[in-house]
Amino acid sequence: MPTIKADRMSAFVSDIFAAAGCSRAEADRIGKYLVIANLTGHDSHGVQRVPRYLEWKRTGQLHADREIRIVTDTPVLAVVDAQRGFGQSAAPQAVEIGIRKAKAMGLSAVALRNSGHIGRVGDWAEMAAAADLVSVHFVNAAGSSLVAPFGGVERRFSTAPYCVGVPRPGKTPLVLDFATSVVAEGKVLNASFGGKKLPDDALVGPDGTISADPHVLYGDYAPTELRDYRKGKGAIRAFGDHKGSGLAFMCELLGGSLTGTGATEEGRPFANGMLSFYIDPKVVDPDNFFPADVAKYTALIKATKPIKPGGEVLVPGEPEERMRAERGKNGLPLPEDTWGAIVAAARAVGLSDARIAEVTA
Repeated sequence: MPTIKADRMSAFVSDIFAAAGCSRAEADRIGKYLVIANLTGHDSHGVQRVPRYLEWKRTGQLHADREIRIVTDTPVLAVVDAQRGFGQSAAPQAVEIGIRKAKAMGLSAVALRNSGHIGRVGDWAEMAAAADLVSVHFVNAAGSSLVAPFGGVERRFSTAPYCVGVPRPGKTPLVLDFATSVVAEGKVLNASFGGKKLPDDALVGPDGTISADPHVLYGDYAPTELRDYRKGKGAIRAFGDHKGSGLAFMCELLGGSLTGTGATEEGRPFANGMLSFYIDPKVVDPDNFFPADVAKYTALIKATKPIKPGGEVLVPGEPEERMRAERGKNGLPLPEDTWGAIVAAARAVGLSDARIAEVTA
């Protein structure tokens, strides 16, 4: 299993997408955000996505350097159409619009539609928190029906992520970021390439059998082959029984139907939709009660007696903060099959073996 320094991996991914026809600025953004996902421990949304992004671009489902289109623009609300451009370009522009409006009005909402994969949603909550804003994000993935609703075995939902970010002066923000399925599809992808194994209850077969085998979702595949969930017959399970299933349903309606992306449909091109709300605490809380109370309550939660001796109660964003420090120092561990698939993708767009060798030198 190769372990690669973050800066080398980011530059390498940038070179791949520049060779594939993206501008250097866009290629740099793709490299930056995919590597941040790995740094924070979200390998499901990291560099393993490179081959799939390239395939989407090759087949016309994703387009380089697309300009966003503003569909609706009011003092507090905007609708932004990414026009099937890369999410790493569209999402930060949508967030910046939300930040600017919230700073002016105290509150804003932005509906992002028809975006390429926006990656780790926590990136966008962190971007808002860096501007001292609270944010809430409802996301769907049209054209990616992978999750069975509670009580069913057929695919109906996307993994429908939900995310909340809360800024903390002088500290990293509190960021809650999760798929409403037992695992994100990217974690099944990662497991299929030899990464971390899935929980035993992550997947369900068409006969109702509970499983942790990625073949349930992808069918048969060779080690470095692109995974295609259309070949599998099973589904990912919604987390938390009826509660997670209900939240997924609402993410589909708000992130998909309301943004104009559309709720999940089989056979259509992949697109992320994201409905985001931004709140300026300084407007809601002119007495500045919020930061101190957040700190006090966080300390109370951290002081909870752990269920296991020597254990610890963590708050949202804490695992990512620690992982970022560890991997920033030691590098990104990549399963052999993941690295092999990225190398194959790099060669396919014309990168030399000498350039590939530099990454692990």
